[in-house]
Amino acid sequence: MENLATLYPDHILELNHRVAEIVAREKLSGLVIHSGQPHRQFLDDMDYPFKVNPHFKAWLPVIDNPHCWLLVNGKDKPQLIFYRPVDFWHKVADLPDAFWTNEIEVKLLTKADKIADFLPNDIGNWAYIGEHLEVAEVLGFTSRNPDAVMSYLHYHRATKTQYELACMRKANEIAVKGHEAAKSAFYGGGSEFQIQQAYLNAVDQSENEMPYGNIVALNQNASILHYTALEHQVPAQRLSFLIDAGANFHGYAADITRTYAFEKNRFGELIVAMEQLQLAIIDMMRPGVKYVDLHIDTHHKLAQILLDFNLATGDKQGLVEQGITSVFFPHGLGHMLGLQVHDMGGFLHDERGTHIAAPEAHPFLRCTRTLAANQVLTIEPGLYIIDTLLDALKQDARRQQINWDTVAMLRPFGGIRIEDNVIVHHDHTENMTRNLGLNG
Repeated sequence: MENLATLYPDHILELNHRVAEIVAREKLSGLVIHSGQPHRQFLDDMDYPFKVNPHFKAWLPVIDNPHCWLLVNGKDKPQLIFYRPVDFWHKVADLPDAFWTNEIEVKLLTKADKIADFLPNDIGNWAYIGEHLEVAEVLGFTSRNPDAVMSYLHYHRATKTQYELACMRKANEIAVKGHEAAKSAFYGGGSEFQIQQAYLNAVDQSENEMPYGNIVALNQNASILHYTALEHQVPAQRLSFLIDAGANFHGYAADITRTYAFEKNRFGELIVAMEQLQLAIIDMMRPGVKYVDLHIDTHHKLAQILLDFNLATGDKQGLVEQGITSVFFPHGLGHMLGLQVHDMGGFLHDERGTHIAAPEAHPFLRCTRTLAANQVLTIEPGLYIIDTLLDALKQDARRQQINWDTVAMLRPFGGIRIEDNVIVHHDHTENMTRNLGLNG
């Protein structure tokens, strides 16, 4: 594994540079970044699982400790106010002692409501970055998540440092182990729930540590894009398996999808065709290419697959323009990836927050950026038999272009999605997922 200790100082240097530039522009003294607070369950004495503020974990891999604060101004050593209470009910966080602690000044906070004692005297000149605006108001922050600061940070967050890329390679390495275990569990006869447990065991992370809820879908359940029900019963017939599952490393996400046929058949051949489409789109990635163009090219390539597999008739251009390909592939090609699964900044044209809307014909596309070096994106084309969308085709003349017998044959298999995590470099692309051993 890459040495994070050697990469981390340059990471902090870059984050400090970004902060120095934006606070100077906005005439601020600095940023106070809140890790967050637990959310209490309604009418209960327990909290929901804690999810850290992504702007906080951008600086350091403290992802499970609420009530922490970072003071950064771009010039001085970042200061971490680390929450470590006296508590006999719960495990108290260990004192920070890791590869990153030499770059951060650490102060201990024993009572969450005493944070004001650690904050700057001129708090009105600092901007609060975080979720709990009511807390920020009580503490005296007049600038809370200012638009100019947030847009600047989100735009530049798309450019990953070498430390971040190393963390994302590790997240992919962990997730690949999970996918291999899940594949074995599928062919071994496991239920969706059993496959999920095999995955979690292989990645050595709990469900709450996952960057998102895993999608583990057998047979027709694979046609539900965000299927998370996890049936405990083994299906009577085992036809297909779609798994969309990631992993977390130091707060950075992997997001990988694979689809399998239980037997060699026409559906398996369709998976191979979709994988070839996906790899062809990845080959087109390079700095200067618009992500929207990749998405549109995916639809044209998918149109050819619909023709080749006798799902539709006509010509490629017509299938795209009539929205027929969008019925079989209704979601976007992918998204930016990093501190969040759907990382911020995917629609930003510049650091001032100029928005690039998704094309009207493709409203669910999650990225409209022009590719640049050191960006990380997912590429995840899909093909599904979704009856609610297909029903719309039956209402007009387009129904004549659909081979409903082929649709009926494929319906029990649900659908296909294949997703890799890709780094755009100056002169090549790096498919982390496949480089780490997960093929189709």
